Amino acid sequence: MSGLFKDRFQVAIAGCAVSKIERRSQRSLGAITVETALKAVADAGLKPRDIDGFTTGSLLPAYGEHTNIDGFDIVSATWLSEHLGADPRWVCGFQGGGQLTGSVILAVNAIASGAADYVIVHRSLHNPAGRYHEMPMTRAREAAQWTAPYGFWGPPVAIALPYNEYMQRYGATREDMATFLVQTRKNAAAIPWAYWADKPITREDYLNARMLGDPVCIMDCDIPVDGAAAFVLTSAERARDLPNKPVYVAGYAQGLPAHSQAYRSLDDMMEDGSALARRLWQSTGLGPDDIDVPQLYDGFSPLVYLWLECLGYCPVGEAHRFIQNGAIDVAGKFPLNSGGGSLGSGRLHGVPHMLEAYLQLAKRAGPRQLAKSSTAIACHSYPDIGGAVVYSDQPY
Repeated sequence: MSGLFKDRFQVAIAGCAVSKIERRSQRSLGAITVETALKAVADAGLKPRDIDGFTTGSLLPAYGEHTNIDGFDIVSATWLSEHLGADPRWVCGFQGGGQLTGSVILAVNAIASGAADYVIVHRSLHNPAGRYHEMPMTRAREAAQWTAPYGFWGPPVAIALPYNEYMQRYGATREDMATFLVQTRKNAAAIPWAYWADKPITREDYLNARMLGDPVCIMDCDIPVDGAAAFVLTSAERARDLPNKPVYVAGYAQGLPAHSQAYRSLDDMMEDGSALARRLWQSTGLGPDDIDVPQLYDGFSPLVYLWLECLGYCPVGEAHRFIQNGAIDVAGKFPLNSGGGSLGSGRLHGVPHMLEAYLQLAKRAGPRQLAKSSTAIACHSYPDIGGAVVYSDQPY
């Protein structure tokens, strides 16, 4: 295969590990990450000395005055490579939206080009002390002068405005969204490592939850946590000799916003997100109906509507109807976020989605194994600035 996506199916996930997910851990984020990375290496049937590539996106997604110390608040690829006992020849960090999917793309290209043989892709998230999105400003400068003085501060408010646009334009209600929240928390309740394990909710719980920025309530936002996950990627050829069933990278795309990010209207987000989807399906040769395991990013619940529509699972303005009447149940035809997503697992920046895609396609999901699981999609961030990766259980 030649062209932009010549590297698809040449790279596979060979193993993974996820840490205990806690609201605030008594251990440093660095210690948690090293332990998790070592478990992932062992899961892949390798030793630390085999790992010669490292990549991550190490953004701390908290507004306000928080420290940014490597090994404590974040864990960069360089920090992990120095503390794992490996001898790397390729270390790289991803900057921008869709940090986990972007890191996977970097790893795929490093392996396909021969820059590294075995790459750890990790993501570590820290819940800093104090208020997560505190407002420390006493003077608004540059772009913030047009937003902060009017209460436009932090991601919950930023998503509330386009979500309001969506609701008013298409007739969606919070009762519609309750269907998704109840289902995703039900899915997470069955996953031991999820933050909300054994804690399903009712529609009334959601509809009565504390409002943050109308119509976004606290249950529309994933909960900040301390935790880490690591995945070992290698060539498809090498993966076939390792203990676990390989899961192949079938294609990918990153969002490339053409509009200002100070405030993105619903139309801006849909236009740029739809462009991502076109690139994604072109890269895979597949379409939305070919995906068995849809894992769509839900750090804020309205993003699921945007992903559903941008990716072509339903017409624009129909996502709130598409998810009703049992359509997204794990026993149904569209087991949306069967891994609990971010809203069920905690703020892990795309980890629950990638992890569920891998476990289902590797046939390692245990009692949660879906009846049909040959292809999966895992997304991260907003569809206009984030990314998506399609996985396959076969090296077509």
